[in-house]
Amino acid sequence: MNIILLGPPGAGKGTQAHLLVSERGMIQLSTGDMLREAKDSGTEMGQRVAEVMARGELVTDEIVIALIREKLEGDNAGGFIFDGFPRTLAQADALGELLNDCDETLDVVVEMQVDDEALVSRITARSTCADCGEVYNDNTKPIPEDGICTKCGNATEFKRRADDNEEALRNRLMEYYKKTSPLIGYYYAKGMLKSVNGLGEIDEVKAAIAKVLS
Repeated sequence: MNIILLGPPGAGKGTQAHLLVSERGMIQLSTGDMLREAKDSGTEMGQRVAEVMARGELVTDEIVIALIREKLEGDNAGGFIFDGFPRTLAQADALGELLNDCDETLDVVVEMQVDDEALVSRITARSTCADCGEVYNDNTKPIPEDGICTKCGNATEFKRRADDNEEALRNRLMEYYKKTSPLIGYYYAKGMLKSVNGLGEIDEVKAAIAKVLS
């Protein structure tokens, strides 16, 4: 099964993708991860990516599609999760053409719905363990008083992302609504869109997505 996780920044797409990878054997195709992997690979495509990034330019859709094609032509027993791509209608069309070329299908698009104000409140309160990446929240899951991460057991530093502030997050949300939210209507018209509440507890969201995929 091949799926897209769709939703604004901070909706929890990465968290749910990791759960699907570990529990269903799916392969997460994260644009950022693929670009970093390509940059360090030493391949011809990797050199193109490195050159573009060195110039401080955005990687073209053509390059991203080529990287996805490489993944699609590899092992895909558990199916793919598209995370961070497509972001625009043009990218959605390109992905559809690529899947057809590779004899693959897109089975469902899971929209993780959120309330903007609740999302801003949640994201501006979060921090992560510098060692293992475990996420904490000032309101719902505070950093342990003893400073020891509950996941990795290390006495570590807990970091906040520089762009996890209200102004930066609202700017990211604006970009999402301008460029990516049209995909909701696009995939709804294709009969592929299913929506879940992205602001529930992690296990609640996981169960809702599992229901969609079943």
